[in-house]
Amino acid sequence: MSKDAATARLAFEIVKTACSNCNLRELCLPIGLAPEELKKLDELVSARRRLKRGDYLYRAGQVFESIYAVRSGFFKTDVLIEDGRDQVTGFQMTGELLGLDGISSEIHTCNAIALEDSEVCAIPFSHLEGLSRQIHTLQHHFHKVMSREIVRDHGVMMLLGTMRAEERLAAFLLNLSQRFKARGYSPAEFNLRMSRDEIGSYLGLKLETVSRTFSHFQEEGLLAVHQRKIRILHTEGLKKLMTHQRT
Repeated sequence: MSKDAATARLAFEIVKTACSNCNLRELCLPIGLAPEELKKLDELVSARRRLKRGDYLYRAGQVFESIYAVRSGFFKTDVLIEDGRDQVTGFQMTGELLGLDGISSEIHTCNAIALEDSEVCAIPFSHLEGLSRQIHTLQHHFHKVMSREIVRDHGVMMLLGTMRAEERLAAFLLNLSQRFKARGYSPAEFNLRMSRDEIGSYLGLKLETVSRTFSHFQEEGLLAVHQRKIRILHTEGLKKLMTHQRT
C-alpha cells in the first residue's frame, strides 16, 4: 500500500463511527442489541461530518439520502414562510436525530443549521431500512423515534394554540432542562445556543415579548439570566405556570 493510500485509509478510519463504542448510543440507538447486531450498525453509519457554526447540514428541497445523529453540538431547523421570513421549527441537540422530514417525500422540507460547531453521524436511510427489517429491536426503536417526533410536533401546536407567553417560555425552558439532564448535564444551569429572536420564532412570540418575559421571570425569582447563560432558581415555580397556578 502506498503512503498516500495508507494516509487516506487512516483518515477514513478516524472519521468512521463505531456505534458500539459511542457513549451516546443509549440516546439515539436502542439498548440490548447483540454484539453481531452492533457490528452491523457500525457498518451502517457511513461517516462523521463536522460543521462550523452557521453551516447548513442540509437545505429545503435537497434530495433526502440520510438521517443524522447529532454526536456533538446544537442545531435548529427552519422553513421559509410566505412573507419571506424564516420560521424556526425545532432545536436538536446531542443524541437526537435530524433529517426525518425527508422520509415521506424523499426531499428535505426544511433547513438544518448548526448553532455552534457540531458533529453528526450520517446514516444512509436505504441501508437503515434494510437493517431494520433484519433487526426488529432497531425497527421498533425507529418507530418510537418517529412517534416522539409526532408528539413533539403536537406539543408545539399546543404551545402556539393555547398558551400565554409566560407558559410558552416556561415550557420551553423546562423541556431544555429535561433534555440536558438526560445527557448528564446540569438541568438547572445551561447556555442557550439559540438567540432570543430564534426562541421567539419557535414559540410564535415577538422578540420584545421574549425579552420582557425573561425579565419578568428574573423579577419573580424564577431565573437568573446573564446574556445566554440561564440558571433556573425555581423549577416548581415554572411548572406552576404550566398549570395556571400562581407562584
